[in-house]
Amino acid sequence: MISSQIRQKFLNYFKKNGHTIVPSSPVIPHDDPTLLFINAGMNQFKDVFLGKSVRAYKRATSSQKCIRVGGKHNDLENVGHTSRHLTFFEMLGNFSFGDYFKKEAIAFAWEVTLNVFDYNPDHLWATVFYEDEEAFALWKQYLPEKRIVRMGEKDNFWAMGDTGPCGPCSELLYDRGTSYGDARSPSEDIRGERYLEFWNLVFMQFNRDVAGKMDPLPKPCVDTGAGLERVVSLKIGVESLFETDLLRELIAEVEGLTGILYNPHEKEKAPAFRVIADHLRSLAFAIGDGVQPSNIDRGYVLRKILRRAVRYGKMLGLEKPFLAKILPRLIAIMGNDFPEIKTSSERIAETLTLEEESFFRTLKRGGNILQQIIASSHKHAGQISGEDAFKLKDTYGLPLEEVMLLAKDAHLTVDIQTFEVLEKEAKERSRASRSKDVNAHEENQYAAFLEEHGPTQFVGYHEQVADSLVLGLLKEGSPVEALYEGEEGTLLVQKTPFYAEKGGQVGDQGTITSQENVFSVLDAQAPYPDVVTHHGRVRSGEIRLGDAVTLTIDTKRRKAIAANHTATHLLHWALQRVLGAHIRQAGSIVESNRLRFDFSHHKPLSEDDILQIEALVNEKIRENKQVEVYELSFEEAQKRKEIKQFFGEKYGNKVRVIDIDSSKELCGGTHASFTGEIGYFRIAKEASISSGVRRIEAVTGKDAEALVVEGEKLIASLAQLLKTSSHHLFEKTEKLVEEYKAQEKTLSAFHKQNLAAEVEKLLNRLEMIHGLPLLMAKVDAKELREYAEAIFEKKSSLILVLAEASSDKCALFVRVSPDLVQKGFSANELIKQLLPVVGGKGGGKSDSAQGGGMSPQNLESAFEKAREWVKGRVG
Repeated sequence: MISSQIRQKFLNYFKKNGHTIVPSSPVIPHDDPTLLFINAGMNQFKDVFLGKSVRAYKRATSSQKCIRVGGKHNDLENVGHTSRHLTFFEMLGNFSFGDYFKKEAIAFAWEVTLNVFDYNPDHLWATVFYEDEEAFALWKQYLPEKRIVRMGEKDNFWAMGDTGPCGPCSELLYDRGTSYGDARSPSEDIRGERYLEFWNLVFMQFNRDVAGKMDPLPKPCVDTGAGLERVVSLKIGVESLFETDLLRELIAEVEGLTGILYNPHEKEKAPAFRVIADHLRSLAFAIGDGVQPSNIDRGYVLRKILRRAVRYGKMLGLEKPFLAKILPRLIAIMGNDFPEIKTSSERIAETLTLEEESFFRTLKRGGNILQQIIASSHKHAGQISGEDAFKLKDTYGLPLEEVMLLAKDAHLTVDIQTFEVLEKEAKERSRASRSKDVNAHEENQYAAFLEEHGPTQFVGYHEQVADSLVLGLLKEGSPVEALYEGEEGTLLVQKTPFYAEKGGQVGDQGTITSQENVFSVLDAQAPYPDVVTHHGRVRSGEIRLGDAVTLTIDTKRRKAIAANHTATHLLHWALQRVLGAHIRQAGSIVESNRLRFDFSHHKPLSEDDILQIEALVNEKIRENKQVEVYELSFEEAQKRKEIKQFFGEKYGNKVRVIDIDSSKELCGGTHASFTGEIGYFRIAKEASISSGVRRIEAVTGKDAEALVVEGEKLIASLAQLLKTSSHHLFEKTEKLVEEYKAQEKTLSAFHKQNLAAEVEKLLNRLEMIHGLPLLMAKVDAKELREYAEAIFEKKSSLILVLAEASSDKCALFVRVSPDLVQKGFSANELIKQLLPVVGGKGGGKSDSAQGGGMSPQNLESAFEKAREWVKGRVG
């Protein structure tokens, strides 16, 4: 496929020119609350551009999976209706972190454009920021001056935010000819159709402060991005991204499903083909990377994408789940380059189908509720309120577009203004739930500490005690010279054996001593890259800046944590063995007394699943295999598919591998030396924590033994209660259950006989009002529906009013047979006449309705009201 060829040639070109090929990060941003989804190639390098971390390489290249469906980059509503808008796309890019700059970046771009993309140089144009003389001069080496266009800040100046790194851009464009417009240059091409931009080179040259002043960066950087789909479309000379192999083959699958041929120029149905092809890619890659459709955050956006695809599918006559049927074609096209969708294909397909089934049910249910709202709206100014429209969308998932179309058919309008206010408020609540409280003051202090003293040296893999110097003290977040007895604070040192909380493993505890002075460490954290903090309290004496100290970790606690961390790796391995290769870690906590492991899976684990998982882990524990720890280059680790790497984690040039026979993972945590040190493993709890994400809580060693003992005590107590031995508890329980079922069957038969007798008595109270049968009765039963069913078995044409009462409240149930509903009688209308009499409220449908009241003494008056209503309808 041409798209795969271009992707690989692009990456290989930059690899030959000293760039490290960095795999695409997942579409879920790692530790960045400002983004719902990754929307640019530079996202995974953001911390490097901001100077918060350093990579082992200074040049990188990637093909990044991107989703643009929210915030500034929201293309969702355009997709399907234009030739070049997508929600999912690939961004080819090359990056320089303080290495090369404009000269090399422009030279690379020109050579790739000619030799990798194979573009005709006579069709190429470049734009530069109007003040960027250097870029203008560099482009003159490759292009005639008339094809280099100066543009303003809006088009050719990039900034990460209001403050921070920023700089001019230079874009490469391809002139598609006069058939796409008569603009004579990119500056005149308002719609951007003739001169199609395909590559943007960003030169991070300045740092802008709050006053707007821009100072040159000490190490300027380069960030470039070329959309693969757009590059391919220009190479093969098609007018739409949907004619490229990446998307046209998916459209062909839709043609096969629907029996309708795709015509790109047919305005009514063509958008549906394009929407389905594009949205399937976003859905598959997002689900493959661990996102599950839900009602909040990125899960809500994913659900919105899926439902939009379903709505467009309905336009093509697809009335049942269909996305999973197209998925195999997507995997065939992209699975070799992005194996995560191949290994997760079963889970993706099941998630898609479950969500589609749910939405089809929602459309049916929401449609019924919409009809009620339409009926009510005709009586109120002929408008569906914004509140009702938002309720239909937010609660029942009925899209606003569908509400508006149905409203138009019913000659109604929709209060869009109120709807938009309510939707904005909902979005703000969602955004607030994602925001994190970042203490910029403390972050700046740690950055300054790192610059002055260098990184904290961690020696805790091999040492439990270390001597060091106190280099920093904080009290309530502010620097101090000393901490005194009883005071809490944070201590920073040159080197430490304390493991700082990360990767799910909690921080170490222990003591820091200086002669007679003792500081109890309650927690160790890494609040800033390469900085370890020790938080605790001065137990005796005082701790001062510059003190020579001895740091000692709580070795018993560390050993328990290490055992649980190794058990977590074995649990991950066992889950994949039992449930499938699609299992992916979604979070973990490793403590001294338990471990917690979150993973992507679409249904609960069976008892047999849990027993198999426990058996596999305990088998590895009994084997007492050595836990090997070694380092590899990140490039070598990437080639070894048996080594688990976690999407979203940031790895340096050297990575640490934890190798436990069949289980191999990249991990920076502390571990047991042999699996036998874990002792014993038991799962304490398994449950769902969100849609498509499960959680296991487990214990090891003595805690696992205690869990078993607790279970044995419970069994012994039950055996004693049932007057049997533990060995015969199952047989005894089984016998009791059989006896209970037999008694329940006898009682049910007796109840039916009794009910039949009661119904015969009730039928004697049947009234005929002008030939119409009416039965009203007060019964001594909570389940009025059961009585109603039994009565209708004996009498199929009837208006029935049943009541049940206590001393201070009552319940009413009204049912009307289908033949009388056809004649205009409504249970809902009747009950609304009766409920005010008994001081209550309720409602229902034309065939049945129910309600409750607080005045049971008025039931006879309610019955008389029912007679009057029936007489009025048949008189």
